[in-house]
Amino acid sequence: MVQKQDFRRLSDYLWEIPQSYRQDMRVPVRVYASERLLEQALRDRSFEQAVNAATLPGLVSHVVVMPDVHQGYGFPIGGVAASRFPDGVISPGGIGYDINCGVRLLASGITFEDADPWLEDLATALYANCPSGVGVGGSVRLKQKDLDIVCREGARWALAKGFAREEDLARTEEGGCMPGADPAAVSQRARQRGKDQLGTLGAGNHFIEVDLVEQIFHPAAAQAMGLQEGKLAVQIHCGSRGFGHQICSDYVKEFQGAVRRYGIHLPDRELVCAPLDSPEGQRYRQAMASAANYAFCNRQILAHHVRRSFEQVLAGKVSNWDLTQVYDIAHNIGKIEEHIIDGERMRVCVHRKGATRAFGPGFEGLPPEYRDLGQPVLVPGSMGTASWVMLGTEKSMQQSFGSSCHGAGRTMSRSQAKRQVWGQELREEMETRGIRVRAGSMPGLAEEAPKAYKDVDEVIEVVSKSGIAQKVARLRPIVVIKG
Repeated sequence: MVQKQDFRRLSDYLWEIPQSYRQDMRVPVRVYASERLLEQALRDRSFEQAVNAATLPGLVSHVVVMPDVHQGYGFPIGGVAASRFPDGVISPGGIGYDINCGVRLLASGITFEDADPWLEDLATALYANCPSGVGVGGSVRLKQKDLDIVCREGARWALAKGFAREEDLARTEEGGCMPGADPAAVSQRARQRGKDQLGTLGAGNHFIEVDLVEQIFHPAAAQAMGLQEGKLAVQIHCGSRGFGHQICSDYVKEFQGAVRRYGIHLPDRELVCAPLDSPEGQRYRQAMASAANYAFCNRQILAHHVRRSFEQVLAGKVSNWDLTQVYDIAHNIGKIEEHIIDGERMRVCVHRKGATRAFGPGFEGLPPEYRDLGQPVLVPGSMGTASWVMLGTEKSMQQSFGSSCHGAGRTMSRSQAKRQVWGQELREEMETRGIRVRAGSMPGLAEEAPKAYKDVDEVIEVVSKSGIAQKVARLRPIVVIKG
């Protein structure tokens, strides 16, 4: 097991496990953390998993570990790795089972004072209009040909069906449609799981949250985003549901044979991978992009239902109940990008698992209003604690493959949390703090208790002081919707 003495401290918030730590490492591992967060992460296998990930063929520069890191499947959650394109590899474990799990943020001009009398009704409407829970079907049932279009077009399909606005797509990563998708690479089992789940929240750590913008740190960026102190905002956190999960399962199974065929030796079978230019690697990328587009479409339809809920409850009671999109960002994805590595411009496949793209100012893929500022970075906290809006920086481009953290990060497993927390008691405690809660399962609520997570403010402090993202706004929850 990796121990604290195995790290070299490079700066106040940056640590390194050198390549010499183990003979099979191809690159070092660099960890963004305070001393306390580093010691917390040493309690599970996060760093051992990062060292294992550093053995993959074709990796460049270093493996990055974010301060919200915790143990995952193969790769740690909060891990970033870049593999040379096209002769490196792609690993489903480095992207995650919930492909394109991500966050969408909507802003409003509604003050807390104006909305306060109606928040109970708003919580009920959101819970009713946005289906949640394990295996729950949504309001949009797809025929096979429609599912194929969603796979190829993502949020553009939602736009054509009246669930989106043009400006929503402009403020979504990849315009809401990741290139290279091919539904022919998706199994029949995945299709079956996906056809009834569009427009659903799911369970686990997925949520819809109405937040109060509590504090602004970057007035110009906040103004561009439409965020105002004392006004409401909404976060939607979910992904590709059973569709993406099945795609990951299918290719993890298929890649067990691929590593043998291509002579790839791994320290952990959960790291199964395939060369990017192999038939197996290309099919996985096509299927992954299909799941990513499904997720963009899913969050877009949920945003439509959130807007509908605000109109149902607040129309005629507040002056402007509309919600405008700030941004939508993925945090479980593999993407072909250009980065400067050791002075050389290089095409790489960046695996981000529980990590958010954080591109700096000047990135042409951003809408004009954000191009001089940098890309919005959305960091939800644990249920009942703060969330953050940040901006990507030039330093993130130089040090972390244009990546930042994605949340608070767990400190205890879901089963541990259920043993230590009683869901009904947690709900009552949150209600006394003015947080309206709607949840389909009290054990499910207990799994996501704030005490099961790291201190998100400390995670943000590490990211901010490291310079890989800068603070824009701090949000506080006032309504929480859980599956």
